Amino acid sequence: MIVANDELDELDIQILEALQRNARSTFAELGAIVGLKPPAVHDRVKRLEQRGHIRGYAAQLDGKRLGLELVAFVSCYTSPDCIYDDFTRALSALPEVCEIHSVAGEETFVCKVVTRSTQHLDDLLGRLKSMPGMARTKTTIVLTTPFDRGGISVMS
Repeated sequence: MIVANDELDELDIQILEALQRNARSTFAELGAIVGLKPPAVHDRVKRLEQRGHIRGYAAQLDGKRLGLELVAFVSCYTSPDCIYDDFTRALSALPEVCEIHSVAGEETFVCKVVTRSTQHLDDLLGRLKSMPGMARTKTTIVLTTPFDRGGISVMS
C-alpha cells in the first residue's frame, strides 16, 4: 500500500488506483473520481509519468482465450560460470517467458511462463535446459489462480 508523501498526495494515489483499474479512462472520467477538472488531472497524470510512477499502459490479455492454457513457475538454477546479463537476455527472448525474477534462495531466478499445453511446456523446458549457464530447473504448474490483484495496491 502506498501512503501519501512528499512526491504523492492522496489525489495522486486515487488517480494511480483508477488508472490501474482502467488505463483507458479519460481525464474527465478520472476527474469525476477524484473531484478535479480534466486539465488538472491531465497535469497530474503527466507529472506521475515524468516521475516514473507510471511506467506505461497495457492491455491485460486473457491467455486462456488466446490458447495459452498452462501457467507455470520455472526455478532456474544457474552454473558457476553463468553470466547473468547474457542469461536473462536469453530468457527474455523466449516468448513463453512473461516474468523473470532474481531471487534469494537456492535458485537464482524464477520465471513465470505461459504455454499452450504440457507438451509445449516440455519443449520450453528442453530449450531452457540447453541454455548456457543453466544447471537445472524445477517447475511448478499452476492449477488455478483464485486471486490476482492485477496491479499494486495503492489504496489504504
